[in-house]
Amino acid sequence: MQIEFMHQPGNTAARVSLAPGETLTAEGGAMIAMSGHLGLETTTHQKGKGGILKAVKRMFAGESFFMNHFSATDTAGEVWLGSTLAGDMMRYDLDNETLIVQSGSFVAAAHGVGLDMGWQGFKNFLSGESLFWLRLSGRGPVILNAFGAIYPVEVDGEYIVDTGHIVAFSETLEFTLTKAGKSWWASILGGEGLVCKFQGRGTVWCQSHNPGSFGGQLTGFLKPRRA
Repeated sequence: MQIEFMHQPGNTAARVSLAPGETLTAEGGAMIAMSGHLGLETTTHQKGKGGILKAVKRMFAGESFFMNHFSATDTAGEVWLGSTLAGDMMRYDLDNETLIVQSGSFVAAAHGVGLDMGWQGFKNFLSGESLFWLRLSGRGPVILNAFGAIYPVEVDGEYIVDTGHIVAFSETLEFTLTKAGKSWWASILGGEGLVCKFQGRGTVWCQSHNPGSFGGQLTGFLKPRRA
């Protein structure tokens, strides 16, 4: 499986070339275009592991109810993938490990990669973020997207990241949700509210823009819909 990113970093699209026998699992609605001879199967979860309950959990995590599986049988083919918000994409190759992904950042993965839900707790609800994350595990390439630019932050000790700017992070990191400033008053006035405090050694991938803040700014410019 070959992955090539086009038009980085502002309007990135992923071109995935599949060799005969390979299958790509993608978020519903992520496909831009595909080779006409590729097989396409839609399920509520991973291919061969469909289930309504898991699909409902994915919806709570901000992902789509259905997943699409693109397969090359006897002839190689390609799939073009995009994202809802303008920004960058990244590839991460899992090697018998687990990657924690913020809701909305998952685009696609090789068929051998496992997907499951993780519970973040009710505290995250207060920050305006999702209560769930995605846990990607196993072996194979993963494609993630970001709102704006995406960049890694290496953590060795302690690091604080705004919850709306997190794309993914290593499972080796522990984290807690806490106030940004020394007091709740300072955190509210500073516009940060709750942040994520990471501890340990690992990587956090961040996005330059915050979807929630962008949506809040955009709402004020939208005209009421006329009947």
